[in-house]
This record gives sequence, structure tokens and C-alpha cells, in this order.
Amino acid sequence: MILGEPVCVAPAGDRCGEAPVWHAAERALYWTDINRFLIHRFDPAGGCVRSWFFDEPVTALALTDREETLAVALGSRLLFWNSRTDERRGHGFRLEGWPAVRFNDGRADPSGSLWLGTMRNNVGPDGAPGEAGGTDGALFRLDPDGSVTVWKRGIGISNTVAWSPDRKRFYFADSLANAVYAYDYDPATGAIGGERPFFEGFSRGLPDGSTVDQEGCLWNCRYGGGCIVRVAPDGVIERIVEMPAGNITSCTFGGPGLTTLYATSAGIGADPGDRLAGSLFAIQTEVAGLPENRFRTRAAAVADF
Repeated sequence: MILGEPVCVAPAGDRCGEAPVWHAAERALYWTDINRFLIHRFDPAGGCVRSWFFDEPVTALALTDREETLAVALGSRLLFWNSRTDERRGHGFRLEGWPAVRFNDGRADPSGSLWLGTMRNNVGPDGAPGEAGGTDGALFRLDPDGSVTVWKRGIGISNTVAWSPDRKRFYFADSLANAVYAYDYDPATGAIGGERPFFEGFSRGLPDGSTVDQEGCLWNCRYGGGCIVRVAPDGVIERIVEMPAGNITSCTFGGPGLTTLYATSAGIGADPGDRLAGSLFAIQTEVAGLPENRFRTRAAAVADF
């Protein structure tokens, strides 16, 4: 299943690396540093990293139906960003309650909508880390027509936004509850229901971001646990991948055949001896991941990008 050991491919020094997204057309990986307000781009062929600055925490990324345009969730709002020209345009959706709360994890669904979870804001105006806690978070769905619906409230820290290969199951985590939940997902309507525990109470760290492979297994990154856990569709741990950093934050599959698992990490709260904290890692696997879903944009919103 695992062909190689985790390799540090970009010692980026991220305070809180997050939101890895594989851009197949560019053969490149995008990810963020929430606390430094950055988007990074890694080119595996050349081993080069390029970075862009933003004016708020950058918390989530999603591909769109326009190859050069990414959806970018900042702490308070959603942007469309042209990665080629660096042009930025507001989507129009702003988070009520900012800066007390902020966006966190998010991904596009198989139907073309964008799901974004929130949490109590723990990032200062200068990027300094603060305290998370409470149950201020919510789970939003943004549809291509601009409509916004709330599907869950009372969340500690929203993390893990992922779907099964058959598009019938949705996964979502509350890190503070140490729980990943499964839901029924209706690809015709984009609705979720039937919440039940899927993977909870694991003793190593807390659940952060996740991705799903072609066999339907969830790869869950463990913040503070120094590992990634591959969980079978029935909720049983299939394997634990030991990582060379303590705070593993999120992962996605990329590379040729989607057989490279890329994982981000955080330097905040790391032990002094954790020299690779905040790095981007790559692991070669025998199982392939799933292609990234795309947020279907309204043509008027990005027509002249």
C-alpha cells in the first residue's frame, strides 16, 4: 500500500500549512499557510515553490470549472483568484460574525457546490496564534447560483470535507470533539443527512483534514498525533502512517496517476526538536486518489479574468 517513506519535498516553514489541492492541468500542488496569509504552489518536476500574499488568513482552496481560476476562502470571505495573473475578485459571500469566527476547511462537492466550515477565530490580525474553543462553528454550502445554506451548527473546529467514490457518503469532522462523522449524500440535490459517528476517540492527536482514495478509505491527518490514519469504509483502522512532524494538518492525492499523497503540517505548537514542522511531505502509494471536484462558477463573476 505504501511504496515509500514520507519525504519532505518543501521545507516551507508554515505556521499552519493547510488545504492542499492538486491541479492536474498544471501538474502542481497548491496549498496555504493560514497564519502567514499565503498560498504556495509546488512544482514537483522542478522542486520549486512559489508563494503569494493575501490580506487575511487563507484557509481553503478549490478548483473551479475555469482551469486558471481557484476559489480561495479567506478568514472572512470567498475570492476567485487567477493563478496566472494574480487577479483577485470577490465572490460576494462574506461570513457573518467575522472576526470572532472564521472559515476553516472546505472543498467542492461532486455536484459543483462549495462546502465551507467555520470555527472560532484563533488567528490575530498579524497572524499571531490565538485560542480556539467553544462551539461557534457552522457548515455552509455555497451553490453555483450564489445561494447559501447552513447544514450544521454547534461545531468546535470544522475539518475534513470529503466524499466517497460512489458519491453516496460525505465525511466531516469536528476536531474538538475528536470525531469524524459520516452522512448520506444525495448527488442529485447536494443534500446531506443521517449523521453518525464514523471514526472517533482515537488517542493520537485530533482529526484535521482528510482525503479519500479509490478504494473508499479515508486518510485522516492527526494534528498533534504525528501520523495519518487510513480508515476503511466500515470505520476500522487499516493502517497508521508515521510522519516526521507532529502536527499533520491535511492531505490530498496528486502526481501521475494520483498515487502521491501530499500532506501539509504546522509549526505552531511544535516541539523545539521538530525540525520539519511546517513542511510539505510526499508519500508514494499503491492506491490512487480521486480527482478533485470543481466549484461551478457563475460566468458573470469571473467573465473578464
